[in-house]
Amino acid sequence: MPRYHLSPSDAVEWLRSLPAASVDLVITDPAYESLEKHRAIGTTTRLKRSKASSNHWFQIFPNARFPELFTEVFRVLKRDSHFYLFCDPETMFVAKPLAEAAGFRFWKPIVWDKQHIGMGYHYRSRYELILFFEKGRRRLNDLGVADVLPMPRVYRGYPAEKPTELSEVLIRQSTEPGDVVVDPFMGSGSVGVAAVRLGRDFRGTDICPEALAVTETRLRAEGALPEESEDTRGLRIARSG
Repeated sequence: MPRYHLSPSDAVEWLRSLPAASVDLVITDPAYESLEKHRAIGTTTRLKRSKASSNHWFQIFPNARFPELFTEVFRVLKRDSHFYLFCDPETMFVAKPLAEAAGFRFWKPIVWDKQHIGMGYHYRSRYELILFFEKGRRRLNDLGVADVLPMPRVYRGYPAEKPTELSEVLIRQSTEPGDVVVDPFMGSGSVGVAAVRLGRDFRGTDICPEALAVTETRLRAEGALPEESEDTRGLRIARSG
């Protein structure tokens, strides 16, 4: 039975608490800095509260923190593993060289085709990028999967929620059953849900209390079990003694 562990921590600080080479795959979607620009001129969605969530707009993860984030992601990943980063085209030009400086090999941007246009000026937005990085060398499980993934966006869900099926594609491509999948900006836990559905363990963190509650509810509904912490284990042993 897949297990999960959730934490209410800053992404980088939480990653620093994980052992080196203990993670098989990282998939994540930070609230990147360029969102503030789009938010200011009204060219991005969910500027207010979502109908399905009381969560306010995210606290931005600044570009200046990418080097420390990528350093920790590289450290916790096992050799011969993958890292997927959701971002917009503007952030790609910032993130790519910084991730490469941390040791990753960049392969390509994968295009998530949302199938319906969104907000924007000039050409309306219809896609988002997933930057595909590699530590060491790992073959994808299915070389027949295209680099454009058509999948409808989630409507009226948690702010900026990603389709679970989208994460399932990435997890199938880059892991095996029983592996550990991590998301340090987990939001509503779509990566975690995809992981446990596919028989992988999940670990994630988010500084928003609502994200933790939503994610835990979703993971329990999938039948996942909480990973016992050292504190919990010690308390159980003391009671049984």
